[in-house]
Amino acid sequence: MKVLKFGGSSVAKPERIEGIIEILKSYYSKGEKFAVVFSAFGGTTDSLIEMARLAAKGDESYKEIFEAFSTRHYDVAKALLSEEMLSLVLTGLEGNHHVLKSLLHGIFLVREASARTMDYVLSFGERNSAYIITQALKQRGINANYLDARKIIKTDKGFGAALVNFDLTFQNVKEYFLQNPEIQIITGFISSSKGGLTTTLGRGGSDYTASIIAAGLDADCIEIWTDVDGVLTADPRKVSRAFPIKNMTYGEAMEMSHFGAKVIYPPTLQPALKKGIPLYIKNTFKPELTGTFISNKSDIDGHPVKGISSISEITLLTLQGGGMFGVPGIAARLFNSLAQADINIILITQGSSEHSISFAVQPSSAQKAKKRVENEFEYEIRLGLVDPVKLEDDLAVVAIIGENMRYQPGIAGRLFQALGKNGINCIAIAQGSSERNVSVVINRVDESKALNALHETFFLSDTKELHLFMVGVGLIGSTLISQIKQQSNHLKEHRSLEIKVIGLANSRKMYFNEEGINLDNWKEVLANAELKSDLPAFIDKMKNFNLSNTIFIDNTADKTIANYYESILDASISISTPNKIATSSSYLQYQRLKTIAKKRGVQFMYETNVGAGLPVITTLNDLINSGDQILKIEGVLSGSLSFIFNSFKKGTAFSHIVKKAKDLGYTEPDPRIDLNGIDVRRKLIILARESGYGIEAEDVQIKNILPKACQEASNVEDLFLELEKADEDFEKLRSEAEDNRKMLRMIAKLESGKASIALEAVDSDHPFYGLSGSDNMIIFTTERYKERPLVIRGPGAGAEVTAAGVFAEIISIGSYLS
Repeated sequence: MKVLKFGGSSVAKPERIEGIIEILKSYYSKGEKFAVVFSAFGGTTDSLIEMARLAAKGDESYKEIFEAFSTRHYDVAKALLSEEMLSLVLTGLEGNHHVLKSLLHGIFLVREASARTMDYVLSFGERNSAYIITQALKQRGINANYLDARKIIKTDKGFGAALVNFDLTFQNVKEYFLQNPEIQIITGFISSSKGGLTTTLGRGGSDYTASIIAAGLDADCIEIWTDVDGVLTADPRKVSRAFPIKNMTYGEAMEMSHFGAKVIYPPTLQPALKKGIPLYIKNTFKPELTGTFISNKSDIDGHPVKGISSISEITLLTLQGGGMFGVPGIAARLFNSLAQADINIILITQGSSEHSISFAVQPSSAQKAKKRVENEFEYEIRLGLVDPVKLEDDLAVVAIIGENMRYQPGIAGRLFQALGKNGINCIAIAQGSSERNVSVVINRVDESKALNALHETFFLSDTKELHLFMVGVGLIGSTLISQIKQQSNHLKEHRSLEIKVIGLANSRKMYFNEEGINLDNWKEVLANAELKSDLPAFIDKMKNFNLSNTIFIDNTADKTIANYYESILDASISISTPNKIATSSSYLQYQRLKTIAKKRGVQFMYETNVGAGLPVITTLNDLINSGDQILKIEGVLSGSLSFIFNSFKKGTAFSHIVKKAKDLGYTEPDPRIDLNGIDVRRKLIILARESGYGIEAEDVQIKNILPKACQEASNVEDLFLELEKADEDFEKLRSEAEDNRKMLRMIAKLESGKASIALEAVDSDHPFYGLSGSDNMIIFTTERYKERPLVIRGPGAGAEVTAAGVFAEIISIGSYLS
């Protein structure tokens, strides 16, 4: 025997009821024994409550709702039944509606709707729905019988949430089913007292009805048919990638429902739990799916964590003080005072020091709880033995749930690591000795972020989702987006990494899509975006999204953006950037950014500050971290200057080469930053700081190569006019070097903490002589690499290699977050 239950959403429309009939016909044709419990049509119970409320206020508009109620049930009957059966059903419905109308009129006259009266009013929803569906099943060949549950389920007179007399009810159930072999179509939610007064079973009542009937019949299983695919791993409204749990224990189901899983309600499981009857949660609209199987058997080989859930609003209260240590009865007094005030406690935690006890309650009960506890400990508070109760608002509880967590070490460690790497502070922690539930109190604003981070850690650990917010979509930015798009499938298949671009901004517009921007048409979307570019607003939006695994990408050379790095890192958001301004500004600021990143457990990555995509900073750090000592660093650190002087051949004007380098994106927007050695200085400062030297910009000696007129040009256009006038001077430098069989190179040096930059002519014995194109070359002379220095060479400029360097850092951050 099976007991099936269909909820209000499943029977909300005639076409949905037709789908249910097909499901039941399939069961019937297979010869299965079953009974079915039905809720009222979706929204009907709310309509009945509203009718009674308005009638009790003396508001005659209740009649309009009553007419709509009546019409709806007539329409459903007409849609499902043929003329012959319809006439019978309409007569029955009219009788029900006449009684309901009289009842509402009585409420209107006395201006009162007691709990007893309300139970009777509410009963018409289930009575109507089950009656109509019974006749529809009969018409389609199923030998069905309408069963008003008030005949068999007996309760006390606790109207609104009556207590079931199980002995009498089970006796009634057995006798009724023994005498009535038809397929019973049962009204959910309603019951009656011994004297016959209508009562209701409270929240989750129809599920409870199914559980009671199943327990009374010692049924093989219960099937709860609803509008979701089963019990999900998390709330799909908060975790978009939540998926159905195949099987779970009653204990796990209880924990999930306690934390807000709406599919099941704990009391409804009790009769089934006591009888060991398994439960299926299935989707009415996808009957082919397996759904969730709930039983008393734990799957030892199953996943250790079955679900992640939360309570969105709680208040944490803490009783603490030196006078609590070693004193028996403190906890008993505390919780007795709360129990006497009918205050429900959601979570309790106490340290082994016995110095404090924290407990969580609903915010609506917080002040009442504080007052009751302080009254109980008034004497101790007055003597200073116990502090006044501390109250913390705007909090949430997140929990991981699973029977098998007890068998696998490291679960709690993974939980705290996932929260920590996403900047989520744990305010309180609770875990029972059963190890079925680990609960953490966090700030409410972090709830969704925490749920997604934990869901990814425990259920999608094979796939890490990164959320990018990108400022700057010019040459480097657009190339980076193209690389991400081209490599997306590879990363999913081989690195289990999914990268979503959530926010984009250029100097004119900004655009956001929490589900991820389509990289096929991002240019068009950004160009047509309604939001004007506003950097503070962009950063606030990024913070307010509060997504797990967020990375900020700055593809600009803008000082203003670099000024926001501190607040971004402080919000536990990692940064990857080719922008050198932040890391080459004051040494104090450089240290501060690194410290904040370390403190918040996020990554501040700037490999592309030196050498574009070349592994310069990484190599330097590896040398230092492995114990090597840096003796000297020499480098051609500017890809733009390397390109310029490698291309500076006889017959080619110096100004033309600079213009070409700018057009190719090799130089900064103002090439003077490159030609004056400013860009090289920034890179040298960064290398010096990574080597342990706290140098500032003024500590770097630069031998300038630009004439004064070029330096003082008011804009880039005027610069090139002045540069053309200086072509002859540069040609002299070139020809002199050529005559001596040398090549011009802008060389940066760091030795014993001394930093310098100068244009030098090097001969063919020097490693820099053979450079070509936009190549950079960095030479590390160390204790280990003293005789044969370590050389890194490759393209040091260009959108492709710089974007590739940023892309590599994004992947690296993803690995760190894993």
